[in-house]
Amino acid sequence: MPKAFICGCAGPTLNPEERAFLRLEDPWGLILFKRNINDRDQVRELTRSFRECVGRADAPVLIDQEGGRVQRMGPPHWRAYPAAAAIEAGLEPSRAEGAARLIARLIAADLNEVGITVDCAPVVDVADEGTHAAIGTRSFSSRPERVAAMGRAVAEGLLAGGVAPVIKHMPGHGRARVDSHDQLPVVEAARGDLKRDFAPFAALRDLPMAMSAHVLYTAIDPRRPATASPIVVQEIMRGEIGFDGLIMSDDLSMKALKGPFDERAAAVIEAGLDIVLHCNGDLEEVRAVASATPVLSGASLRRADAALAAIAPPKPFDVELGERELAAIKAELGVA
Repeated sequence: MPKAFICGCAGPTLNPEERAFLRLEDPWGLILFKRNINDRDQVRELTRSFRECVGRADAPVLIDQEGGRVQRMGPPHWRAYPAAAAIEAGLEPSRAEGAARLIARLIAADLNEVGITVDCAPVVDVADEGTHAAIGTRSFSSRPERVAAMGRAVAEGLLAGGVAPVIKHMPGHGRARVDSHDQLPVVEAARGDLKRDFAPFAALRDLPMAMSAHVLYTAIDPRRPATASPIVVQEIMRGEIGFDGLIMSDDLSMKALKGPFDERAAAVIEAGLDIVLHCNGDLEEVRAVASATPVLSGASLRRADAALAAIAPPKPFDVELGERELAAIKAELGVA
């Protein structure tokens, strides 16, 4: 049985030390970044070799492929896609949802072709006037109902293409005023006001996976960020939002979190999240993460199995027609 963590790797191929680590520790999944991406054949071989190391043909390979400034696979080998906010702002609602669904279906085709089965998208954080640029145009809207509708469209497009979505960053990152890559955001909004942030996650609670936010909500738990807070995880994510899918942490190597990596990993699991995520490919850090991470079992194993079961063979899709429709959408939005 795999362990309850996802890790990255250092480059476009697995080195001997990484291969040995993967065989020994058996992480549930692998996440890829730009440093891991050259071209189709290389990515295909990387995903194949990871699955060979862990001995599971269905072991998930993840990526952040949202569109806009967050797309790890891009030109010249893959299409460029518009940002979430541009789609919502530039088209009337029903057309925006159709565009989001089409773009997600094209993204799924890109990913499926190279063995990537999970996309860490859509972002369903609700924007406001002070939303930090770390989220910025990655958010569809400041209106929760539109965020939910657009998030649903993206999830449908990905699932139709044989790729599982991960909604993020639960229970909401839109009020953060600093970048959690650099420091811990502290949100001091009243608990009642936070219902607006929770709403899209509640509307999408039937989806298979979510990613937590490294955000401290003083009205809920004034001591611990959501990722490491049993109160936020149990009362808000599982309780008020009602999400019973798999929840993974955001990246443990972000500076919003403090302390040794084994302690960070242990805090995530103790809070009630299912999977620990470590992204930067630093093997010494991820060894510490693995040392504090249990084998998947119980409810977390059930959720992980359900997430994998959501990855179905792609439905028929005319990629060339989709590309023409994408070109028309981009022309209308005025984006390259």
